[in-house]
Amino acid sequence: MKETWGGLLLAVGILIAGGSGLCSMAVLFTPGEYSGWKMWPTVALVGGIPFAVGTAIALGGRALIRSGRGDVRNGEEGSSE
Repeated sequence: MKETWGGLLLAVGILIAGGSGLCSMAVLFTPGEYSGWKMWPTVALVGGIPFAVGTAIALGGRALIRSGRGDVRNGEEGSSE
C-alpha cells in the first residue's frame, strides 16, 4: 500500500514541479515587455513556491516507495501470520 501512495505522490509532485518549472522558464525566456531577467523576482516568488512544494511531494513519494519496498523485503507486509 505504501508503494501505491508513494507512486501517486511521486506523480502529483512531478506534475506540479514540472508545470510550474516550465511556466517559469517560458516567462524568463520569451521575448516581450514582461519577460526576461527583470522578471526574475516575480518568477522566483510565484513559480518557485509551487516548484519547491512539488519537488518536496515527489521526494516524499520516492521515500515512501523505498520504505514500502523495504517492508516487502523484510517480510513485514502481506504476511498472514
